[in-house]
Amino acid sequence: MVRIGYTMMTEQAGPLELVEHVVGAEQAGFDFSVTSDHYFPWLDEQGHAPYAWSVLGAAARATERIPLMTYVTCPTIRYHPAVVAQQAATLQLLSKGRFRLGLGAGENLNEHVVGAGWPAASVRHEMLEEAVEIIRALFAGGYVTHHGAHYDVEHAKLWDLPDEAPPIGVAASGPKSAALAGRSADLLIATDPDAAVVADFGRAGGAGKPVVGQVPVAFDRDRSAAIERAHEQFRWNVNPWPVNAELPTTKAFAGATSNVTPQDVAAAVPCGNDVGAFVDAVRPYVEAGFTEVALIQVGGDQQEPFLQWSREELLPALREL
Repeated sequence: MVRIGYTMMTEQAGPLELVEHVVGAEQAGFDFSVTSDHYFPWLDEQGHAPYAWSVLGAAARATERIPLMTYVTCPTIRYHPAVVAQQAATLQLLSKGRFRLGLGAGENLNEHVVGAGWPAASVRHEMLEEAVEIIRALFAGGYVTHHGAHYDVEHAKLWDLPDEAPPIGVAASGPKSAALAGRSADLLIATDPDAAVVADFGRAGGAGKPVVGQVPVAFDRDRSAAIERAHEQFRWNVNPWPVNAELPTTKAFAGATSNVTPQDVAAAVPCGNDVGAFVDAVRPYVEAGFTEVALIQVGGDQQEPFLQWSREELLPALREL
């Protein structure tokens, strides 16, 4: 049975609200949660971007059962991998073993802020693989010194380590990144229901490991209101990933989506309160071999009605998949 998760979308709500939402998700019966880690929202209309690791620390103490996960942290430019290792080890302790570290090659939107430039995709993948190597070495305990192609670590050690290191997930969208994930990750993260990516991950060493996806949804009793909200805040999701990874600002995302219509978004994001449409949006992930799917309810101020509806109607239907 596929596990159904809840997304703390940091681009659309403030830190206090995000913690309240994940507490509600735990009470509603979601199987796990994931959290975006961004410096910017995708669009100005979303209006938020708190520091994800502070939110996660608060969530770890406010909840009791629900697993937590970054979806995803980029450990290459804005954060040094040695810092990410410390962040993740601390979260694993605060959550009493409920944390998974999701990693990815990042987006220009969030990494440009430190002024280090934005490398080509092939270089970003090299950086990600080296970063995972450093993080795993630090999780293993003891002092780590590393001088690689992209990073230097000098006599580093994590002084507060959990008994079990957080599992590491790596995001992939094609054969090269799927192979990277298969070599280096404990689980695969992907946003498209692409069976080929899952197969590539399995062939590279990921066979039998969890595969985690994510699906945006816009619940509302008024379908037209749901479509309007999804278009306002989530039209960027219609762009292919290679485009989204390169755009540097919210203004660039606004320009790149200026011709996206509400109908375009409604075709990609289930809107309204038809349970069947939401189940149909998740089904391709299950058929592609995903073991976990996290839902994003579009609209920071629309989480409570979504959580109530999920508990009463949506989650029971999704359990049938």
